[in-house]
Amino acid sequence: MPTAPKIASNGNGNGHHNATTTSSARATKKSAFSCEPCRRRKVKCGGEQPICSRCLARNDACVYKLNPTLSYTQRLEERIKELEDQLSRSQSQALSQPSQQASERPVSTSFDGSHHGHEPGEGLTGTFRELKLDERGVLTYHGATSFFHLPSEYNGQEIDAPSPPLSEDPVNGRRERLVNNAWQQRALEDLSEIPEPFQYLLNTHWCWIQPLFNFIYRPAFTRDMQLLGQYYSHTLLNAILSHSVRWGRWDKNTREILEREYDGGAVFGRHARTMVFDEIARGVATIPTVQTLLLLSAQECSQGNTSQAWMYSGMAFRMIDHLGICVDSQRYTDDIPFSDEDIEIRRRLFWSCYFWDKIISLYLGRSPSLQQSTVSPPQLMLDDSNENEMWAPFGLAYPDGVKYPPIAAHSTSCFMRMCQLSVIFNQILIHMYDPLRQNHEAEMQECLVKQEAALKEWWDGLEAFLKIEASSLPPLSPPSHVVTLNCLYHTFNILLHRPMLSRDRSSADSNRAKHLLECVSSATSIIAIFDLFCRSFGIYRSVLSLSYSVYIASSIFLLQVQAAAGMSGMLTEEEQQQQQPALRKLDFCIRALSRLKDINPIVGSACGLILRELSKLGIQTPGSASGFQDPARHGPNPSTYNHHQQTASVSSEFQTDYRARQGSFSGFGHRLSHHEIMMGNTDESPSRTPPGERQAFFQCPDRFKNDRLENRLQHHGISDQVFEAVSSLQPISASFGNMTGQQQHGQSHPFQA
Repeated sequence: MPTAPKIASNGNGNGHHNATTTSSARATKKSAFSCEPCRRRKVKCGGEQPICSRCLARNDACVYKLNPTLSYTQRLEERIKELEDQLSRSQSQALSQPSQQASERPVSTSFDGSHHGHEPGEGLTGTFRELKLDERGVLTYHGATSFFHLPSEYNGQEIDAPSPPLSEDPVNGRRERLVNNAWQQRALEDLSEIPEPFQYLLNTHWCWIQPLFNFIYRPAFTRDMQLLGQYYSHTLLNAILSHSVRWGRWDKNTREILEREYDGGAVFGRHARTMVFDEIARGVATIPTVQTLLLLSAQECSQGNTSQAWMYSGMAFRMIDHLGICVDSQRYTDDIPFSDEDIEIRRRLFWSCYFWDKIISLYLGRSPSLQQSTVSPPQLMLDDSNENEMWAPFGLAYPDGVKYPPIAAHSTSCFMRMCQLSVIFNQILIHMYDPLRQNHEAEMQECLVKQEAALKEWWDGLEAFLKIEASSLPPLSPPSHVVTLNCLYHTFNILLHRPMLSRDRSSADSNRAKHLLECVSSATSIIAIFDLFCRSFGIYRSVLSLSYSVYIASSIFLLQVQAAAGMSGMLTEEEQQQQQPALRKLDFCIRALSRLKDINPIVGSACGLILRELSKLGIQTPGSASGFQDPARHGPNPSTYNHHQQTASVSSEFQTDYRARQGSFSGFGHRLSHHEIMMGNTDESPSRTPPGERQAFFQCPDRFKNDRLENRLQHHGISDQVFEAVSSLQPISASFGNMTGQQQHGQSHPFQA
C-alpha cells in the first residue's frame, strides 16, 4: 500500500487528513484546471465540476478552459508561418520601390493638432528594437554598432512599420485618467503642509517658471514628494528652491528665513550641485536628474556662468538620449509597461529639452543639439488640467483697492505653441546663424521664404487668448508666460529678417524696406509688451527670455541711430532731434537692461555692447552718466527689495536717482515728460496717466497697417537717408555671451540667485 503524501500545514494546524481522502483529492486536482474567474482573481480553485465552490458561493459563471490539442496547435503554427511569409514578401516589394520619396519628404510645418508631429497614417504602436530595459531595469537604447547587439538582430527589415492609427476612444480615456489624477493630486497638494520657505519657493516656481518651460510634471512631482517616488528626488527639490530664490527674496518673511537659516538661499544651490554630481558619479540616470540639470543650466545661464550652463544642458540632452526619451515611448516600446503618466511625462520632458536647447543656443550663439525626427515624441499633451486654472501673479502685493483680475492660465496651450515656435526657430538657427560654417546666400533665402510663411501661419493661428496686439494693449498684462511667448515670437521675427538688412543690392532678395519694417515693428512691439509687463508685475519678475527680447529690440533701434550718423560716425544735435523716436526707444531698452543686470548678470555684456556703440556716436546715455552704479559690479541695493515688496509698479525701479541724473541726458529731448508717460510719476506715486496714453508712444496704430512701406517707415522715424545707410551696417551680436570670459560661479552675489 503506498504511503500517503505529506500535506503542508495551512497555518491553522489543520493540515493533516487521512491518506485515503488526501490521495483522492490530489488525484482530482491533477486532472482539473482552475476556472477562469478564480484564475483572474488569482485565488485557489477547488476544481469541483461542473462549478467550483467559490463560483457557487459568489454566483459567478464557472468556466473551465482546457489546453488546446496538439493538432490545433500545429494548425495555428502553420497559419502563423504563412502570414509571416506574406509579410516578408510585401516588405521586400516595398523596399524595391524608390526610397527617395521617404527620405526627401520635408518635415511638416503644419501645426494642425491632428498630426501631433507625425505624418498621417503613421501608427502609434509598434516596436523600436533599440529601446529596452538594461540589466538594472533602466530604460535605454543602443544602436546596431554598440556592444549590446549582435549583427543577427538586424536583418535589414523595416522596423518602423506603420500600424493602424489609434482610435480617439483610447486617447480620450487616457486624457480623462490623467486629468482626473491631476486634479486629485492638486487637491491633496492643497491639503498638505509644507513648511516655509519651501512652500513659498515652490509656489513661485509653479507661477513664474513652470507654465512656459514645463520642466516638471507637477502632479507626479507633488505626489512622489510625499511618497518618495520615482519622479521626485531631494536633488530636484533643491534645484527648484535654488532657482526660485531670486523671486522669493521679494517677500520679506521668506527673505528673513533664507538669510537666517539658509545662507540667503545659497544652501539650496550648493546641495543641488553636490547631489547631482554624486548621482552622475554613481551612474544614476533618471528623469529627476534630467530636470535638475535643466534648472541648474537655466540658473547658471542667467548668472553669466556660460560654461556651466552649457555643460549642464549638454548632460541633460545626453541623458534623455540615454533614457530613450528622445523616442516616442508609445510607439517604440516592446513589452515595457509604461503607464499613461509615464508617457505623458516623457513627452513633456522631450519638448522641454527641445525648447531649452533652442533658447540656450540663442543666448550663447551656439548650434542647437536636439533635432526632431520621425521617431520623436509627438507634440501631444493629454493632461490639460491646468489650461483653465486661474492664474495670479504669486508674491505680488498691489496697493489697496487694486486686484489682478481672474484670468485662465492657458498653460498647456502656451507650452504647445512655444514648442511649435521653437521648431520654426530651429530652422532659422541652422540655416541663418550657424556659428561653425558660413550660411550661403541661397540657403538663407530659402530659409527666409519657408520660415517667414511658417511664422505667419503660426501667428495667424495663435489663439486670441494667447495673442497680444501691440496696437491694442490691455490695461493689465496677461500672465507672464503669455507675455514671454509673444515677445519671443517678435524676437524670432527680427532674427529672421535682420540678416537681410545688410544684404548687397545685387542679392536675390533686395526688398530691404520690407525687412526693415518687420524688424522695427517687432522691436516696437517687444518694448510695448515688456513695458506693460513691468507696470503690471515689476521688472524684476521677468525671466531671462524677456531680457533677451529687449536686447534684440535695442539692436534694431541702435541700427537706426547708427544709420542716421552716416559716414561721419557722429550724430549732430539736429540729427539727434530727428532721431528722437529711435533714441527714446533705445533709451528705454538701456534703462531696462541696466536694471535687469541686477537679476541676470549675463545681460551686462549685452548692455555693454550697446553703450560702447553709442559712445562712438558721441551720445551720452543714462548707463554711462556720472554717478551711475553698475549693478553687475556692486550688486543691487538690498533696500530695493523692501520697496518692491509694497508695489508692483516699475516706476520706482527705473527712477532711482533719476532727478540727480536728469541734467546729464543731453541730446535726448523731452526726457522728463517722456519718462512720466512711460515709467509713471517721478514722485513714485501711482501714475494717473491712463494706460492707453502711456502706451501710445510704443504702439503701431492700425491706421498705418495698409499704408505704403515708405509711409510706414516714416511713422517709425526712418527717413530715406537712414534707410539707404542701413545696408552698410552690421548689427551687433545676436548672443549674450560673457564679455570678459570670466566665470562668476562660486562668487555670485547672494542677490543674484
